[in-house]
Amino acid sequence: MSASISGLLKPWTPRVFLVRWSRYNPYYLDPEVRKEAYSVPETELSAEEKDQRELKALRPIKAATSGISSSVFNDPDISKFINMMMKHGNKILAREIMTETLENIKRKQVEKYHKAPQGNKETIECNPNTIFHKALENCKPVVGLASIKKGGRSYQVPIPLSDKRRRFLAMKWLITECRENRHRRTHMYEKLSQELLAASNDEGNVVKKKYEMHKMAESNRAYAHYRWW
Repeated sequence: MSASISGLLKPWTPRVFLVRWSRYNPYYLDPEVRKEAYSVPETELSAEEKDQRELKALRPIKAATSGISSSVFNDPDISKFINMMMKHGNKILAREIMTETLENIKRKQVEKYHKAPQGNKETIECNPNTIFHKALENCKPVVGLASIKKGGRSYQVPIPLSDKRRRFLAMKWLITECRENRHRRTHMYEKLSQELLAASNDEGNVVKKKYEMHKMAESNRAYAHYRWW
C-alpha cells in the first residue's frame, strides 16, 4: 500500500514518447466533462469514486479535446455525423446543413401533428433529435462481410460488427444516399431530412441496403468458419 502511494506521489517528469502520437504519458488522468459528476456530494460516492476524486487532486489531468463539451445540447452522434458530412474542412457549412435538416424535420412533424386527428396526435414524434437517433438505430447493420482469401479464392465471410463500425456504416450510407440522389432543385438538407424521416419509420433505401447486407451474410453463412481458419 505504501509503495503504491509513493508511486502516485512521486514527482512527475514530462515524457513524450511513452505513448505513441500522444503528448501525455500514462500518468495523466482523462478529463471529466460531465457537470453531474461534480455536483454529487461526497457522502453519496462509492469507495472507487472517492479514490478517483482523490487522485484528481494529486495527478495532472489531460486537456479536453475540442470535440468534447459539457453543454446539455452536446450530442456525440450528431457531432460525428457533422464531421463525416464535412468536405474540405468546411465544418461551418456541415453544421449549417445539419441544423437546417433538424429544423426541416421539426417543421414537417409539427405540420403533421396539427393535421392529424385528435386520437393520433400522441403517436407523432416532434423531437428531431429523437427521430435522428431512431433513424440511425434502424440503419445500423448487425453483421457485415469481409473478403478473406483461401486457396487462391476470395470469399465473402460474414462477421459480427462492433458498435463503432455499425454506427459508421449507418452514417456513411445516409450521407452517400443523399449525395447520389442528384436533384438540382433539392437541397442537401431536404434530401437528408427525407431520408431520416423514412429511416425512422424503418423505410427508405438505406434500410433496404441494411437488409440486403443481412441477406448476403445469410447466403454466405457456409463460409463463416473461415474467420478462424
